[in-house]
Amino acid sequence: MKDSVIIVSGGMDSITMLYEYRERIAVGVSFDYGSNHNAREIPFARLHCERLGIRHIVVNLDFMHRHFKSSLLEGADAIPEGHYADENMKSTVVPFRNGIMLAIATGLAESNGLKYVMMANHGGDHAIYPDCRPDFVKAFDEAAAAGTYEGVRVLAPYTDITKADIARKGREMGIDYAETWSCYKGGEHHCGRCGTCVERKEALADAGVCDTTIYENM
Repeated sequence: MKDSVIIVSGGMDSITMLYEYRERIAVGVSFDYGSNHNAREIPFARLHCERLGIRHIVVNLDFMHRHFKSSLLEGADAIPEGHYADENMKSTVVPFRNGIMLAIATGLAESNGLKYVMMANHGGDHAIYPDCRPDFVKAFDEAAAAGTYEGVRVLAPYTDITKADIARKGREMGIDYAETWSCYKGGEHHCGRCGTCVERKEALADAGVCDTTIYENM
């Protein structure tokens, strides 16, 4: 039964969730908020939704680029390099990004008579991103249920698993992760050095997935 909206970025995590829960997803929504990599990842979100016959829409959030503070919105040179868990990676936080996206997705769900909003946060996000943590997901789930006639709920089934666990799911489903985007710099190819690229490489290696991603200078 089609009962869900999924927030689908075009990255490894949301594309894996899109395939795992494709039988219940009615709408995939991507958000263009002016980040360095939106133009690289959203086409992958569209590609996979079309491949699965899932309606895909893009919502423009350009006000975030104009008014919010984050290295993710300041150009490729502002993106720190190193491990995803390093302290300097906090500069990539876009304040309350998931809260804003979940609010819009909740409205979309109710407008389409759907019961759930799905998000693909995972355990590795908790150290850096406050709006990926279990307490945030729980609080927003309660707010969505209380604030909608439909009693829309938030589903975040990857909250307590690792990115490597997600990659293992993708391997079992035959997902080609070269058709996803992670790099925060948003260049022609993955840089291989920013936190998301490092995390991507580690997860694929841990999961025993052949990494066919093209990395710059590597």
